[in-house]
Order: sequence, then C-alpha cells, then structure tokens
Amino acid sequence: MSPSANHNSAMNRVLFLMALSVLINYIDRSNLSIAAPLIKDELGISGTQLGTLLSAFFYTYGLLQIPAGWLVDRFDVKWVFALGFFVWSASTAVTGLLHGFAALLIARVVLGVGESIAFPSYGKIIGSHFQERQRGFANAIVMTGLALGPALGMWIGGNVIGRFGWRPFFIALGAIGLLWLVPWWIWMPRRPTGQAKSTNGLGISGILAILRQRSAWGTCICLFSFNYTSYLLVTWLPFYLTRERGLSMREMARAGGLVYLLYAAACAGFGKLSDIWVNGGTSPTIVRKTLATAGYTGMGLFLAITAIAPSRVFLWTLAATAIFLGMATCNIWAMTQTLAGREMVGRWTGIQNFVGNFAGAVAPWLTGFLLDRTGHFSWAFFITAVMAWIGALSWVFIVGRIEPVEWSSNAELSQ
Repeated sequence: MSPSANHNSAMNRVLFLMALSVLINYIDRSNLSIAAPLIKDELGISGTQLGTLLSAFFYTYGLLQIPAGWLVDRFDVKWVFALGFFVWSASTAVTGLLHGFAALLIARVVLGVGESIAFPSYGKIIGSHFQERQRGFANAIVMTGLALGPALGMWIGGNVIGRFGWRPFFIALGAIGLLWLVPWWIWMPRRPTGQAKSTNGLGISGILAILRQRSAWGTCICLFSFNYTSYLLVTWLPFYLTRERGLSMREMARAGGLVYLLYAAACAGFGKLSDIWVNGGTSPTIVRKTLATAGYTGMGLFLAITAIAPSRVFLWTLAATAIFLGMATCNIWAMTQTLAGREMVGRWTGIQNFVGNFAGAVAPWLTGFLLDRTGHFSWAFFITAVMAWIGALSWVFIVGRIEPVEWSSNAELSQ
C-alpha cells in the first residue's frame, strides 16, 4: 500500500474517532438538560438558576477558545486534545457525586475547560489532512456526532434516568468517555519530528491579522447565530417537551432522539452533496454559502412556526427545523478551514468559537429568564428565529469569497 493510501486509511480512522468524540462531547454537555426536570425538583432551584447551570459550561468553554486555538497550532494536537478529553470526562463522572447548586456550577465550569480544546483540534486536523473537495463530508461526519450526542443522550438518558436516577447516568458517562482515549492514543499519528511548529503570528499579531479579515467577523456572527439555535435545543428541548408539551420522560426520549437523528442524517447528506457539487466544478463560494444560507433561513422559519404550532403539528415543524439545522452545519467549518488555511486554522477556529459560544452562555439563561416571566417558550423561540436570520444575512453580505487568505502578504506576520 502506498504512503498516501496508508495516510488516508489512518486519517479515516481518526475521522471516526473525532466523530465519536463529538458524540461524547455533546452527550456530556447536554446531560444536565436531560436530567434538568429531576435536578430542579431535587435541589429546589428556580428556572433562572437552572438556566445559570445550563449556561455555566459555556463561559469557560467560550473564553478559552482563543488560547485553545493557539495551543493546537503550537503543539502536537494529539497530546493537547487527549488532555482536554480527560478533564471533561472526569468532570462528568464527578458531577454524579455532587450535591447542591454551587458544586454543580463548579463542575460545569470545569467541563467547559476540558471541552474548550475540542473544536480547534477538529479544525486543525481537518484543515491539515483533508483537501477542499473532501472537507464538506469530513466536517459532516464529525458533526454528525453533534446531533447524535443529544439524540443518544435523550434516548439512553431518558430511560436510564427514568429507571435508576440521574446520578448513575453521569458517573457511567464519565467512565465510558475515558475509554475513548485508548484508541485515540493508538490511531492518532504524532506530528512528525521534522515538521516545524507554526511560527507566524503566534501572539497578538496573528490574532489581529485574523480580526482584520471581514470574513472572520462574518463567520463569527454566523456561528453565534447558529449556536444560539443549537444550544437552545441542546439545553432546553427535553424540558420543553416534558413541561410545555406534556410528554413523559420516555416519550421525550423518543421524540427528542428522532429530531436529532434527522439532524444527523441531514448533516451527512448535505455534506456529501456539497463535496459532489464542488468536485463537479462549482465554486466552493456558491456551494457552501448557498447551503448555509438556506439552512439558516429554514431553521429560523420552522422554529418560529413550532412556537405557535398545535400539539398535533409541532413535532413535524421541529423535525423540519432539525433538517435545516443539518443543512447549515456541514459547511460552517469547511468554509473556516478553507479561509484560514493550515497555518492559521487553529487560531481562526478558536476566535470564531470564542465569539460563537457566547450564544451558549446567553441562550440558556435568557430562555430560563423568559420562561420565568412568561410561563411559556414562545418568545424564546421567536428570538432564536431572528438570530438564525441574522446569520443567513451575514453569510450573504459579510463573508466574502471562500478561498484561502494570503497570510504571507500581511506585514504583521513577518517576524
């Protein structure tokens, strides 16, 4: 087998591991929302306090994105990602042993520290080892874990929590997650000894060079609006289905799981379609921006309809929301990886995720606040729809052509 074929085979295994890690990532960050009704009753906390717990993860997760991007550009991503994965899996297991609002708050903050390394690592690996014509599907495969994590979390978690309670669920998740480190250590190749570390613009100059790009600001806005929708669903969907729509825990597990399975299928399908389209000679700018814009527009529209839909219809509109969410997902990071190039992909991803994940801090808290004030989710869904449409406009009017930035032409990078 040729060296190229060996490399492709190795990276396909790594791609599978990354998809599995995203699945674990999203089960671990969404497990609190699955257990939220029981935790709220057991601890006697308010909707606003529950929103604070659901948001706490995102503060450290978001704030550490830029340092995480620098780390994966500077050091071997194999080691950096393994350390982050260990921290977040351990914090998940410990959560099941805790009592009280303050202790749970600290555990969620630590979870954010560990998971902060994930997406800069994914961006670095895909941007370095996969070509433009492969990135739509590569990102889609990884991002299916984003959808399958909450789906499996709801299906398994809803049934496990219903039978054994929420604490064993958290402990088991953390322990199982640690097993992922074994194949990662075996399959993920180390950076070749002779491969130079990225030295251009490692400090403030490199970050400023990215921030001078209009497209960087556009992708940040787009990710914020996408994450606002995604995190509202990840954190509040189980509560919405059980408390506002009256589903039992097992009915919630089936309905919520189906929504996320549709999301995963749409992500993989549209990711493959985008690569076929690009391989056929169509500009990546047209392909990726068209699918992203359509996805954002559709998910906002159907989420707004869900807010006012009667009981016999709302699951259909929620399913349509998930399909358009999948359409948008597969090309967000593919565009970032192309724009940034191998040299800067870790830092661009970190900056984009830093801005984008403020939505993870805002959406759960604001939703809880509105729920306390209004007693329903309608206004929260309407606001989320507007956020999605802002993202669609950003893809059209702020993000430029999807082609690599010529970093060597920036004087601030010559050091």
